[in-house]
Amino acid sequence: MFGVLIADGERLYDPRAYHDRLLLGLSGIMSEAELHRMRLHQEERQKAARGELRLPLPAGLAYDRAGTIVLNPDEEVQARLHLVFAKFRELQSARRVMRYLGRNGLSLPVRPLLGPSPHEVVWRASESGRVLSILQNPAYAGAYVYGRRQKDLSRCQPGSLTGTVKVAIADWPVCLRAAHTGYISWEEFMANQRRLADNVAHFEAGHAGVPRKGAALLQGIAVCGRCGRRMSLRYSGPNGDYPVYCCRSDRDQQGSALCQEVRALAVDALVERVVLDALMPDQIAIALAAAGQLEQESRQLERQWALRVERARYEAERARRQYDAVEPENRLVARSLERVWEDKLRVVEAVEQEHARWRAQEPLLIGSAERAGLQALGENLPRIWNAATTSAADRKRILQFVISEVVLDQKRTRGQVWLKIIWHTGATSEHHVQRRVHTYRDYIDIDRLRQRIAELNAEHKMDGEIAATLNREGFVAARGCAFKGENVWLLRTRWGIPTIKLNGTDKNPMRWPDGSFSIQGAAAELGVTPQTVFDYLARGLLAGHQLTKGQPWQIELSDEQISQLRNRVRRTKRSKKEAS
Repeated sequence: MFGVLIADGERLYDPRAYHDRLLLGLSGIMSEAELHRMRLHQEERQKAARGELRLPLPAGLAYDRAGTIVLNPDEEVQARLHLVFAKFRELQSARRVMRYLGRNGLSLPVRPLLGPSPHEVVWRASESGRVLSILQNPAYAGAYVYGRRQKDLSRCQPGSLTGTVKVAIADWPVCLRAAHTGYISWEEFMANQRRLADNVAHFEAGHAGVPRKGAALLQGIAVCGRCGRRMSLRYSGPNGDYPVYCCRSDRDQQGSALCQEVRALAVDALVERVVLDALMPDQIAIALAAAGQLEQESRQLERQWALRVERARYEAERARRQYDAVEPENRLVARSLERVWEDKLRVVEAVEQEHARWRAQEPLLIGSAERAGLQALGENLPRIWNAATTSAADRKRILQFVISEVVLDQKRTRGQVWLKIIWHTGATSEHHVQRRVHTYRDYIDIDRLRQRIAELNAEHKMDGEIAATLNREGFVAARGCAFKGENVWLLRTRWGIPTIKLNGTDKNPMRWPDGSFSIQGAAAELGVTPQTVFDYLARGLLAGHQLTKGQPWQIELSDEQISQLRNRVRRTKRSKKEAS
């Protein structure tokens, strides 16, 4: 030691001091260990880049004797995974695939890394997480991937394998496509990832979300025609059954007013008609395709049941061979093996009974009558669309197969909702639908309505008759309901349209041109008030008629009637005077 000092970024060390020599030694050991760890990780990374690093495989794959990755030789495992990918291709939702498997009593193969039998294929109940792990595993697409997950130090816990996060597909350190055989292609795998991401409703990212059970037909595909952002959905009304498409981004992000709200029922009805008309030429082809799909699904399920029965019988036969192989004198082992054999035989019996019940409920082939019924339904597609068995989610799924987006704008034209349908083919079509308004100032065709009411009023029609005529001609009131007499009276009063009477708009004369009396004329002739004349008409003392309800009365009065009624009035006045 010659009094040399050693320095790093944190402090100075004096090798002559004991504590400094201890710290220098520890720092050297840690640096060497870190360098060793980095070299090991780099070697692992380089080996993975060559596809030579042996990674844990999912249940559907296995290593052969040469170390090559092949499909699991178990036919039931292969068939079950093929079914999962086929049903996701059809149903477009991992949760629906899980429910389908659960309804048919089908389990999923898994290969646990821990537990009593690590790295061996076991069968577990079909859960959403297990279905997702199958759909999101690139190994099933024939890809060799290293670095799908990385450690997150903020989540790591001592003694636990958790604390990792997913790495985006574009950031995988090693991804060798077509490295081995798989169940699907890489293109289908990427399409599945896009579908899974799109099933999560994220309007800012343009994800429509999976179709749900709500009544709104354009859930997830409605776009605001004013700002171009996705429209969310809310339900109004006393029972929450009136859907409304809302563009609330301005309010949520800036605290300003809503961009627009569009009531969904009228818009959905128009889009429904357009879609059914577009599918009209392909109705028979749709029916035949549905029949073929039902038959294919029945054959797939029959294959799954056959493999399940075969596995149960194999397990029972294996238990029998084990029982036969034991020495008869070794009763301690023989009794246990006998119980295992009996349990396996019970499992075989239960699986065969379930298979028989399933075949009784689900015929394997569609008969001629069922096929004819499907074709008849296909020729009447609206009947299928409106059937009670067709759920709202089914209608949305059909709609999203042909329509990409629907742009809505209710402030472009007065009293109307303008919408543009963007089809998956790239074609577009524009439509208009009358919307409900709060006041007649925003009514779609207020001038034509006013002209028609004036014309009907000029034909001596009363308010109720005018309302009935407007309803027959297709007019709709401001709030989307049918016209009533009160609506017509309110509009006539607002627009200054008086009721057209026998003499036009003039006051009633004392006598009409045919010699009959008006109410005022009869009152003057009899020397009573008009109310008394109405009372005589109600009691049958006077005879009169109206051309229609609301028109002036025409009262027939002869000289004899006038004399009798005048005497009646005088007697009534005399009796009142004597009584007083």
